[in-house]
Amino acid sequence: MAVGNFANCLNVTLAYEGGWAEHPKDPGGATMKGVTLATFRRWKPGATKTDLRNISTETLQKIYRADYWEPVKGDTLARGVDLATFDYGVNSGPATARKQLLKVLGGTDAETVKRLCKARLSSYQSFKTWITFGKGWTVRVTAVEAKGVAWSLVADAPVDAPTPSPAEALKAEGIKAASTAKIQGNGGYASAGGAGGGVATPTHADNLDQLATWLLAGIVVGAIALAVYLLWRSHINKKRAEAYRAEAAIVESGAA
Repeated sequence: MAVGNFANCLNVTLAYEGGWAEHPKDPGGATMKGVTLATFRRWKPGATKTDLRNISTETLQKIYRADYWEPVKGDTLARGVDLATFDYGVNSGPATARKQLLKVLGGTDAETVKRLCKARLSSYQSFKTWITFGKGWTVRVTAVEAKGVAWSLVADAPVDAPTPSPAEALKAEGIKAASTAKIQGNGGYASAGGAGGGVATPTHADNLDQLATWLLAGIVVGAIALAVYLLWRSHINKKRAEAYRAEAAIVESGAA
């Protein structure tokens, strides 16, 4: 179990939460290191934005532990799974993270981490703010996935010369993700090209009945939707490949 891993998980999360933010499209409003003004006022009634900007490290840790770590039962989760669940909870609420974890739980800890992060990112795509924050979310979730898998592999690795080693396993994940990204990218461009080439011109349509025209339109729309999906998945897997390569290097250096 990963008892005492709160500090490590919080450090990873804070690296993505950044400092002060007050984006007009962010429903959370004014935020400092991931803590919204509304949340801060539950701890410090009547607090101002200036107070939030100057939040102390002690208060920050108390908030994250009480509002996110404890609700997702972080101390009961395996190393790596705790990070993926905690970071998800910070973004989407601990109840959502915990519920999704229970849905994907199973197999090795590394497999659970991968399934949870995939489910998390898939749900984010449906958000209205995806266009604004999608790229940042993709970088964050894929990095958390790779870090969580790395922690899981290191924690579960046997002492007597594991084969493959955690670093080798991470490199293999990176290669697999890069290969998948290439296939999806090629498939996306092919689908888009096929859709564009299959659109009937008015001259052709003159000889088609209305039903056939509707069917053709449906095929074109479906091909375009497939192309968009494949290209999106290709982008995600490219980021996963980058993240896994980075984590493999960290593990090899002994810093994991």
